[in-house]
Amino acid sequence: MLTAIHHVQLAMPEGCENAARSFYAGVLGLAEVPKPENLEKRGGCWFELGDVKVHLGVMPDFRSASKAHPAFLVKDLTEMRARCDAASVACIDDEPLEGFARFFVFDPFGNRIELMERLR
Repeated sequence: MLTAIHHVQLAMPEGCENAARSFYAGVLGLAEVPKPENLEKRGGCWFELGDVKVHLGVMPDFRSASKAHPAFLVKDLTEMRARCDAASVACIDDEPLEGFARFFVFDPFGNRIELMERLR
């Protein structure tokens, strides 16, 4: 039986770690954590904040995930949207989802990410 998601892995092109840091740490507010020594040579970078873990792995024949996506719950969606706007990250509204306010963004590599906040 499944009990939780340990991490989400997304792909990125080779040599784009700084762009990943700017978006995942700078805009989304995740902290970069060191990769295990035996995995460092593969490139990419890992980010965490509490139980949220995102691993960016290098894919030589990279193609973005423009439909499949992780959905992250946020505490203050208005503040997150302001952070995205300030970083010139386009926010895309979609059909309403009962019980949630939400929008989509794309990381610097074209991977789709959903940001959601529970409505009270």
